[in-house]
Amino acid sequence: MSRIPLATGAELEVLGDHCQHLRLTRVVQLLPTLLEQAAQQELSYSDFLQTVLATEVAAKQEKHQALRVQMARFPFHKTLDAFDWKAQPSIDPKVIKELATMRFVANGANALLLGPPGVGKTHLSVALGLEACRLGLRVMFTTAAALITTLGKALYENRLEERLKLLTQPKLLIIDEIGYIPIDRQGANLFFQLVSRRYERGAILLTSNQSLGAWGDVFGDAVIASAILDRLLHHATTINIKGDSYRLREKRKAGLMRSAVTPQSEG
Repeated sequence: MSRIPLATGAELEVLGDHCQHLRLTRVVQLLPTLLEQAAQQELSYSDFLQTVLATEVAAKQEKHQALRVQMARFPFHKTLDAFDWKAQPSIDPKVIKELATMRFVANGANALLLGPPGVGKTHLSVALGLEACRLGLRVMFTTAAALITTLGKALYENRLEERLKLLTQPKLLIIDEIGYIPIDRQGANLFFQLVSRRYERGAILLTSNQSLGAWGDVFGDAVIASAILDRLLHHATTINIKGDSYRLREKRKAGLMRSAVTPQSEG
């Protein structure tokens, strides 16, 4: 069986030019090393070709994943491995790991993470979004406040249809912090239009500090809230997170917070 011989300087230059022409950027960088390893390991031509192509494929996948992550506009990068499961025993890791397979995205379903502030909802949503990017899916992350502002501006500028089309393109739309800021009737109507556009076509993952029963107050209209929930919950996984805030827990550990009940001084 033929083996890869060591390449001369002239041959390296020609091979490098060919790789540049084909835009095999990672192979260009590693070509001398790859050829030397092939000679040392006495690789066959087919094995060497497989190594070269696999190297370039991996590099392009890495580049595309980084681009997807950049376009998603996550507020930070945190993975599921970094999540403190012991601190939030109300969460079943199996349910989160099932979401991480992105089967719910393929099915056009939704996921709702509900719970008080500081229990890890945003961490989980970002981690799931990063996993979606790794699996080759287009993701968009936004807060509810930013989303409503964007839709309102588009409506004012007569570009609502254009904006709604853009927001239906990502396979996974992550909407964070629903309920932190009240939404007026116009905002509620715009949000309803977006949810309707993505219904059974594009997955939504959202977080909220409010129970679903309080969404009538969040959206300022019980009818609109009911219509929104009807579409969101038709195909959805709902996770209710209970427990203390990570930030408050760390402050208590550091002695930066006093007890909620302090003894009154005498006299």
